[in-house]
Amino acid sequence: YTAYTRIGEGCSNRCTFCAIPLIRGAYRSRPEEDVLAEIEQLAKQGVREHILVAQDTTRFGTDRSPAGSTGGHTTLPELMKKAAAIDGVDWLRVLYCYPDETDDRLLDVIANTPNICKYLDLPIQHVNDTVLKRMHRRGNKADILRCIKGARERGLTLRTSIIVGFPGETEEQFEELLDVLGEAEFDRLGAFTYSPEEDTPAARMPDQIPEEIKQERLDRLMTMQSAISLKRNQARVGTIEKVLVTDVGEEGFILVRSHR
Repeated sequence: YTAYTRIGEGCSNRCTFCAIPLIRGAYRSRPEEDVLAEIEQLAKQGVREHILVAQDTTRFGTDRSPAGSTGGHTTLPELMKKAAAIDGVDWLRVLYCYPDETDDRLLDVIANTPNICKYLDLPIQHVNDTVLKRMHRRGNKADILRCIKGARERGLTLRTSIIVGFPGETEEQFEELLDVLGEAEFDRLGAFTYSPEEDTPAARMPDQIPEEIKQERLDRLMTMQSAISLKRNQARVGTIEKVLVTDVGEEGFILVRSHR
């Protein structure tokens, strides 16, 4: 009922904590016609939910534009519109959108196309500009806040992932992170303590954070997020939504996934 379609390989972001570019090389978009042909074939086989994935989906098409990989604009919105128009695609979802390329075009396509899930997966990792720079993340706090605001204005469900205890992260920078997350109220959030990857720049950085501090920060973050998730879920009680039945569990319990 669900299938993942990879729209790109590798990654060119070179985040200081990540070894994927060392393993998979630079980012390469799949040809659009190949992606659409795969989705069409999957739909004919009965797949109802199609999920577009890549290490960075918002880089799709930038390496194929005349301006090159650093100056080209993403063509992900155009790809999603074409994929959503394929017969049999009931739901279309996209994962791992980076804030700097998540523009109004993409948000509008997600919000205004009936069979595209009203869901934005925005892996921000942090919000403090100094930490983001040390992480070598594309974009900054202003980009993140712009994306959150645009998504909320369009009624999108928001998910993110966070790293706590990155080398050099101060208590003040962590508090800034908590403040933004508390205001943004992500519907879903995954958080992890920083773990050094072999041969990555972050593993060689000074000011590594002790494990007990990393864990304490993670606990504080997830305690806050648990309350936020409960609040966001309770707000949906009494609503009627289209869902996808994924399984029938013991004693007849039906497992479903929401359009959001």
